[in-house]
This record gives sequence, C-alpha cells and structure tokens, in this order.
Amino acid sequence: MSNLSFTSKVVERIVASRFVRHAEENRLFPTRQSYRRGHSTETAMLSVYNDFVRAVDSKLVTALVLLDLSSAFDTVDHTTLLTILDRRFGVRESVMDSDLLC
Repeated sequence: MSNLSFTSKVVERIVASRFVRHAEENRLFPTRQSYRRGHSTETAMLSVYNDFVRAVDSKLVTALVLLDLSSAFDTVDHTTLLTILDRRFGVRESVMDSDLLC
C-alpha cells in the first residue's frame, strides 16, 4: 500500500473510514477486534492475558498459540475477500466500482 499515489491514499482513507463507520454502526466487528478506535494491540493483549490468568486460577489446562500474521494480507485470495465483504459486511460489487469513488 505504501507504493500508492497520493490520490489513491486519500481515496483509501475515505473508503476505510466509511467502511469502519458502517461496520461499527451495524456491530459487524467481533467484540475484541483490534485496529480500530478505542481498541489496540495493547488492549487485545490485556484481554488475552486476563483470559489466560482466569483459566489458570480456575485450574484449567491452558495453552497459548501465537502466530506472526505480519504478511498475511499478501496472500489473501481476492475472491474469498470479496465474498466475505459481500456476505458479512453487505459490501456489494457496485460499491467497489471505481466510478463511485470519484
């Protein structure tokens, strides 16, 4: 994304802010979704830590698996992504037409 032109970056920010607002207003994000207003990786880690400590205190067998997803978006199948945007978030193909972004 860092190789996009200035105009593309502006359009990207506008679309992203509208999408996030839509998803938040319609409660489409999971309750612990990070990377949005009021939520950060720090709050996500505190939540995981809290769940872990509570499970240990309850004498439950507990495991933690950590994955590095830093380049996960480089391998996203675009057809799958568009299907999820359509079915879960209600983003239709017409919304993604470049004519509507101008």
